[in-house]
Amino acid sequence: MSLRILNIPKPLLLAPMGFVSGGALAAAVSAAGGLGLLGAGYGDAAWIREQFRLAGPARAGIGFITWSLARQPQLLDVALEHKPAAVMLSFGDPRPYAEKIRRSGAKLVLQVQDVETTREALAAKPDVLVAQGTEAGGHGGQRSLFALLPAVKALAGKIPVLAAGGIVDAAGFEAARALGADGVLVGTRFIAADEALAAPQAKQRLVQAQGDATLRTTVFDIVRGYDWPAHITGRALRNRFSDSWHGKEDLLKNRLSEERSRYQIAAEKRDYDTAVLFAGEAVDRIDSVLPARAIVERICR
Repeated sequence: MSLRILNIPKPLLLAPMGFVSGGALAAAVSAAGGLGLLGAGYGDAAWIREQFRLAGPARAGIGFITWSLARQPQLLDVALEHKPAAVMLSFGDPRPYAEKIRRSGAKLVLQVQDVETTREALAAKPDVLVAQGTEAGGHGGQRSLFALLPAVKALAGKIPVLAAGGIVDAAGFEAARALGADGVLVGTRFIAADEALAAPQAKQRLVQAQGDATLRTTVFDIVRGYDWPAHITGRALRNRFSDSWHGKEDLLKNRLSEERSRYQIAAEKRDYDTAVLFAGEAVDRIDSVLPARAIVERICR
């Protein structure tokens, strides 16, 4: 079940989660047979260089929020200096960057959330597509993976399609394969990996989460000052902050100065009753913090 175009024996990619997917985690996933992707987040050249250094000689890739490259195009050049195995782009037009990525020798991986973004991605001639369902943690669209994946496969032709969203174990992996996925992109499960950059408090909160623990919301983006398109929401663990402000977004915007100050203090203290912890719907099937290798082996057994 190798993913030949990426030259990996196990068809699993680490999702490039900002503030989570650093060099040590990416290297561990690659060493286990998958492909680790650094999470460049909203962009920091020094961080990118340091995390590639920490990844050492391991094959690693990197993922960007596409519209952040429009503001800081030099970040792609910084990444390509390190000869990444793959570059993944999500949310925005990938065409201005596609040819530069291909010329570097890196494989182009594009994440899509619906039929429209799939068609846009195909115009950039990707090597791999990722169909991201609403079950996924972090930012995403409005279609669930169960229905989206076959639709993306139907458009993709011979281009491999990975499934993302709600995959944390072998059952999820096998279900994605049954729907036609050529592999999987896994995020939330790796937050609770020994090598993840997430704070210990975040990892434990993830392990302890039960049942209907998450929701898709914009309140964390509003308070942090990130201007995402209206149709893109972020799935995160419910907490006191989201309980207070979800559905009251206009009121939050009117009180933003006061609430942002409180939020920043909580984030510095790693107080996840207020601070965001992005996580997918399958969080209640994560019951322990494990080495990344063990997580890869459990999913791709």
